[in-house]
Amino acid sequence: MTTPFGTRLRTAMDTRGPLCVGIDPHASLLNAWGLDDDIKGLETFTRTVVDALADRVAVLKPQSAFFERFGSRGIAVLEKAVEESRAAGALVLMDAKRGDIGSTMGAYAATYLDPASPLFSDAVTVSPYLGFGSLRPALDLARENGAGVFVLALTSNPEGAEVQRATAADGRSLAQLMLDHMAAENAGAAPMGSVGAVVGATLGDAGADLAINGPLLAPGIGAQGATPADLPGVFGSAVGNVVPSVSRGVLRHGPDLTGLRDSAQRFADEVREAVSGA
Repeated sequence: MTTPFGTRLRTAMDTRGPLCVGIDPHASLLNAWGLDDDIKGLETFTRTVVDALADRVAVLKPQSAFFERFGSRGIAVLEKAVEESRAAGALVLMDAKRGDIGSTMGAYAATYLDPASPLFSDAVTVSPYLGFGSLRPALDLARENGAGVFVLALTSNPEGAEVQRATAADGRSLAQLMLDHMAAENAGAAPMGSVGAVVGATLGDAGADLAINGPLLAPGIGAQGATPADLPGVFGSAVGNVVPSVSRGVLRHGPDLTGLRDSAQRFADEVREAVSGA
């Protein structure tokens, strides 16, 4: 039987440290590394990050959009990064934020959650705001193949509140409604389920019940202003399942391999300290 993603993630967090590093090759970062904003720059950037971190961090999170903008050549770079990252022991979370219905959602699921796909990843981010039930093809295929799904819940961008904090018919916020669906998917799983939530580390007080028995991806550490010390205040008793996501805070230390590694290790150590003292 395929080992569930939640089990594999827990092991990776405990052994490598609770940290996810984004691979975000946007133009300004390529330029900061002295690279051109072209396919060669993309290849060099991506290869450097994978070489520096894939054998030591728990999760690498490529942002698909920054590869898609180069067309088929960019997707080829992404495919290679996924393959090499997983071969080196990192779990790959594809940051694609897909959301659709029916057969289209099924096609998105097959792209990232079917082992036959060249983009098969350990997990993928999805949007539930066409209704949580629209995610069923991804949820089912992920479970079948031991993969995970991270569902947008309370994101770090201020615009998100107008949807996520809106009130559902039963009085719950839409975010809480989605979190409750995730908790139901994870019921009975140990050490934790494979359906995670995306909850921004910059929120201060999340104002929601985050006890979903699943991982909590926390963007916003580093350049967006949150620090590891903020995590207990945002996530409360669920802080042990938090996977902080750092991108620019680590990537700005490239292209030096040692700089990338030292920065990632420093964040992981700070997160461990913050979580253990919660």
